Amino acid sequence: MTARSIRGTAAAILAGALALAAAACTNPGSTAGASGGPKDSAVVGIAYEPETLSPLLGYGKDGNSKIFDGLLAFDADMKLKPALAVKLPHVSADGLTYTYTLREDVTFSDGAPFTAKDVVYTYRTILDPKTNNASRTELDAVKKVEAVGDDTVVFTLKYPYAPFAERTVHAIAPEHVAAKQDVNTGAFTTKPIGTGPYVLTGWSKGEKLSFKANPTYWDGAPAVKKFTMAVVKDDDVRATRLRAGDLDGAILPPNLAAGFKDDKGRRTYAAKTYDYRTVTLPTHHPVTGDTAVRRALDIAVDRQAMVDKILEGAGKPAYGPVPTDSPWFAKGTERRHDLAGAQKILDEAGWKPGPDGIRVKNGVRAEFPLWYLSGDKLRQDHALAYASDAKKAGVDIRTQAGTWEVIEPRMKTDAVLAGGGSPGDPDFDQYLLLKSSLAGDGFNNMAWYDNTTVDRALEDGRRTNEPAERRAAYDTVQRELAKNPGYTFLTHIDHLYVVDDSWGGLSTQTEPHDHGLASGPWWNVEAWKPTSTGAAQK
Repeated sequence: MTARSIRGTAAAILAGALALAAAACTNPGSTAGASGGPKDSAVVGIAYEPETLSPLLGYGKDGNSKIFDGLLAFDADMKLKPALAVKLPHVSADGLTYTYTLREDVTFSDGAPFTAKDVVYTYRTILDPKTNNASRTELDAVKKVEAVGDDTVVFTLKYPYAPFAERTVHAIAPEHVAAKQDVNTGAFTTKPIGTGPYVLTGWSKGEKLSFKANPTYWDGAPAVKKFTMAVVKDDDVRATRLRAGDLDGAILPPNLAAGFKDDKGRRTYAAKTYDYRTVTLPTHHPVTGDTAVRRALDIAVDRQAMVDKILEGAGKPAYGPVPTDSPWFAKGTERRHDLAGAQKILDEAGWKPGPDGIRVKNGVRAEFPLWYLSGDKLRQDHALAYASDAKKAGVDIRTQAGTWEVIEPRMKTDAVLAGGGSPGDPDFDQYLLLKSSLAGDGFNNMAWYDNTTVDRALEDGRRTNEPAERRAAYDTVQRELAKNPGYTFLTHIDHLYVVDDSWGGLSTQTEPHDHGLASGPWWNVEAWKPTSTGAAQK
């Protein structure tokens, strides 16, 4: 998980929107041939725009950036496939050397050739402490990266890091452009140049990002020639605009998506995810830092009721960052809803009910604020349900909405209804979420969780290729979270998309929390083709 994934860099996946341009006669943003042929433009709505478009600062680190490519990419089944590399890497027997052979027919959108030096520059710059990349520890295993001629790159690792190849879906930046600027503040952060299927044509912050197809894209020019990412933050507004025909598709919370189930002109797509909602319980607060309070809240919460009532069944209870249907889930770490048990834990720890039913210990009242992101209906609903469950146990939680600018300075002491989750290897999410040394590092370890057993297990899990040893390490992490839960994990959420039927080739992948163009039915928008239905609508 990224520094922004628990925050939602692009924030919560269920607070985004896809808008496919409608027919030219009803939507001026669409284009069609003179004979009323297929449209070739699409509009994509998002809830929260990225902070940067530079791979050096973290954009495109999980692939599918659309402006850039990685050495590898994920296919529809989340299997690695070649991208800027011509084949999967050759890995040495000791797991310490990864050798990539690069394509020779690739150019950046400005016409400059892509070579091994761009790969070396990208990874070396990310690893430079002067670069403001909060996800640098994800590449901690890299000892050095070297170019061998123009078409070969060799990574040497410090230790055998099992999922390293999956890290090389990271977007590659052009040295000839980015190296001439300040890596943290230069124009490249908002006006990028890449090798990807699309080229950025404009970014009006807070409003939209505009793109056009890259006609020289090495894998073929996309049929969708133009698209726009329109920033639509509010779930209800997005649904209203979709219903009015202003948008032709959207990511919607389950209760809003349900309103379109009988719409014959649109289809609903569901994607399985690693996306969770959790409550941070900061160590530096006298109430949330108490292990007894954490344990009590962990069983006072009714997760299944949240799945049934808030998600309308489109999800599952969450007991940690790993979904219960993942092969990495530690069986036996499920926590039952047990209000009486929660009350007993608090009683035994000295938290006694006051006259109003709220518990008090040594003069400290069992109360704390819980922030959620303004306009995010799912987070609001989770926060309210959590507060209601806590109140029954004698803990008073005051829910408050705010922007990230308001919330971020308060995260050391105030609880936050946060999101996170990353498919694939457990290291991807758990290290940034739980490592004590990352507490206070932006949106990493927002709860300031500090557990030496977890720290040791996280290091053990990322420093071996042995499956049994890795299994044991991540089982340890999950069992420790049950003993001392620095977060109350609530639900894992299925993502629902309501999309116009004008395009063919739509599918979904297993998705992370972090989102944007990398997720949803448009994860492969460059491969979309107009349908006959779409042409007829012209």
